[in-house]
Amino acid sequence: MLKTTIEQILNGWIDATREPFTSHPIANAIRQSLKEEIQKIISNEYPDFTVVGSAGAGNWANVPWLTILNPKISTSTQDGIYPGYLFRADGSGVYLSLNQGTTNPQKLLGKLEAEKRANKISSTLRTEISGLKEWGTKEIFLRANTALGKSYELPNIVAKFYDAQAIPSEAELVSDLLELMSFYKKIEPLWDSFKIEGELKEVNTVTNTSDAIGISLPKPFILLAGISGTGKTRFIREQAKAHKDDLSNYCLIPVRPDWHEPSDLLGYVSRIGTPRYVVTELLSFVVKAWKDATQSATVDVIVTKPVNVMTPYWLCLDEMNLAPVEQYFADYLSVLESREWNVDGYRCLPLLKAELFNKGEGITEQLRKDLGLDDAAYTDLWNYFKTTGIPLPPNLIVAGTVNMDETTHGFSRKVIDRAFTIDFGAFFPNDFSHYFAPATVNKTLSFPILSKVAPSDLSNLNADPDGSKSIAFLNAVNSVLKNTPFELAFRALNELLISLVCFQPEDDAALQAVWDDFLMTKVLPRIDGDGHKLGLDGEESLLTKLEDISKQQMPAIWDTQRPDLLRENIDQSSQPSPLLINCRSAQKLQWMQKRLADNSFTSFWP
Repeated sequence: MLKTTIEQILNGWIDATREPFTSHPIANAIRQSLKEEIQKIISNEYPDFTVVGSAGAGNWANVPWLTILNPKISTSTQDGIYPGYLFRADGSGVYLSLNQGTTNPQKLLGKLEAEKRANKISSTLRTEISGLKEWGTKEIFLRANTALGKSYELPNIVAKFYDAQAIPSEAELVSDLLELMSFYKKIEPLWDSFKIEGELKEVNTVTNTSDAIGISLPKPFILLAGISGTGKTRFIREQAKAHKDDLSNYCLIPVRPDWHEPSDLLGYVSRIGTPRYVVTELLSFVVKAWKDATQSATVDVIVTKPVNVMTPYWLCLDEMNLAPVEQYFADYLSVLESREWNVDGYRCLPLLKAELFNKGEGITEQLRKDLGLDDAAYTDLWNYFKTTGIPLPPNLIVAGTVNMDETTHGFSRKVIDRAFTIDFGAFFPNDFSHYFAPATVNKTLSFPILSKVAPSDLSNLNADPDGSKSIAFLNAVNSVLKNTPFELAFRALNELLISLVCFQPEDDAALQAVWDDFLMTKVLPRIDGDGHKLGLDGEESLLTKLEDISKQQMPAIWDTQRPDLLRENIDQSSQPSPLLINCRSAQKLQWMQKRLADNSFTSFWP
């Protein structure tokens, strides 16, 4: 019964949020029981509609919800219009709401324009659809204490509130739902007039057209590892050129072996003669990226441009490990994980703190000029930096080229865990026979537009709509790594789920291709050691166990081919087509295992 299920959720919500999330009955009631009740009510008249419920992803949501999606209007809660249930954060009641998705509109239009659009849609529908305005209220109050929870309030079109202490009868609940569905049905012929270009596309997966940004990377920090001369630096340069022919969005900085602290990259105050702040090439490039990304700025907040008009800025640190990365790049590594896209826009801790802008008027004005912010057009951005410091720009990608030989330093897991590591020879192999006439083309990459995954980000993924398959995969991998230095934590899960959103797998083969690349970029780079550390003296080494579990988890691609997510074929008409390759992690694990057996030591690095 719908009434019974709603009462169960409301009565148990507060106690449930104090208990472990995994497999909790209240979470299951929202995701399964309530979903099944709604499907029973609407399935006869609306058989093609999708019902999705969420109590959180890995942890309790502030505002749990369930939505009903018409695929002709919306394929996820990130955009479009949909009816559904929004439960108050304190369990005091639930709204039956006709609401709007805001995530993709904000990415495409920016927060302020997206809010104006939501208000316009709401006003238009309440006026044009007879009876809708009188059916319920425009204002809802979810008593949320998170930005995401509050974000459902403004785009509400109409809603009815059910107090937890006075839930209506089953007949009334069903009648209200069907009546709201009848209003929802009337929106379909009007929807084309509200759509914005690209709204029903995933911004992450648009192809390299003149108005697109490319495939979003899961991380803004990548390591390209491989032997010398394979084209790692050229690859970064070409990625930047795909967005700007003049390469004004590209900066190459050769790393020096004597770098041991962050001032080598971020600058310092010199008191030789007249005190001044010595601005580095990297700092100037960071500010240049901010100029491109900024729509407006106050002393409190920077509002970024829509994602699809921001230019990716590529910073190449050439021969990155000639100096100890943990030392000279410490400030970047510390603030990297604070990057956050949320309902208010983009936030990040400062890379360069505000105190440095207030060391005397002479230094301050000189610094403003040297950063290229002395033009009146950048006064607001400058005032923000003076108050808050300079954060990492949302559109900055740092790419380090890496060679492993006697002249370089190794990487700690602190660095590897924060990077997207690419074995360049495995992902972008050199084929001498195609030197003059390339047979493949690299896909265009761009900056991440997610820092944390919500259920709504996954709901339109055909291969894994709730992330459960990927979570099971990671649990299986972690069962082998348990009680070793290589065990994975929540950061790894979040980045795996972000990878799903970036690459949008459509079937099991594509999904397992994402898992395969995840092993190659996030898991295997962390593993190194001798026979004692990796268990070679026992019956099976850690690598053998990991190979066995990976084969079990990826049967669709392990002994056959899988799609390449980062390259395409060039056929005779010069139009890209899907490229099939062998399973990368299968080959890499065998290579690492052979190295361990031959040399009693192994690592991921070539």
